[in-house]
Amino acid sequence: MAGFFVRWIVNIAALLVVAHVVSGIALDNFTTTITAALVLGLVNVFLRPLVILLTLPLSILSLGLFTLVINGLMFLFVSKLVRGFSVMDFWSAFWGAIIFSIVSFLLNLFITPQGRFGVNTYQYRYAKRNSPRSDDIIDIEAEEDSQRKIE
Repeated sequence: MAGFFVRWIVNIAALLVVAHVVSGIALDNFTTTITAALVLGLVNVFLRPLVILLTLPLSILSLGLFTLVINGLMFLFVSKLVRGFSVMDFWSAFWGAIIFSIVSFLLNLFITPQGRFGVNTYQYRYAKRNSPRSDDIIDIEAEEDSQRKIE
C-alpha cells in the first residue's frame, strides 16, 4: 500500500513538471493536481491496456508509434474528466504525455519495489555451474605459435 502512495506522489510531481514545461497544460490548484494524478494513474492502469489491445493492428503497422498517440489521447481524456485540469489541444496533450512518461520513469528509478526511496542496484553474477573460468580456456593459436618457435 505504501508503494501506491509513493507512486502517486511521483505522478503528482511529474504532472507539476508537465504543467510548467508544456504551455498548453494548466492546473488550477494543488487539489486539482492530486486528483488529476490519481485519475491519470487509474486511466493508465485500467483503460489504456484495453485501448492498446483494440488498436493493436494499427500499432503494429506504425511500428509502435501509435502508442504515443494513445498516450496523448488518454491525457486529453483525463483533462475532460477532471475539472481544473485543462489541456488546450491534442498536441499539448501529446507532448505532455511524453514529458509525463519521461519524468515519471526517471523518478520511479529511485523507488524500490517496497515503495521506499532508494537506488535499485543489480549485481551480475556468473553461473558457477558449467561456466568456464579464465584459467579453463585454452588458446589453441598461442599453443601452435609456441610449438613452431620450439622446432
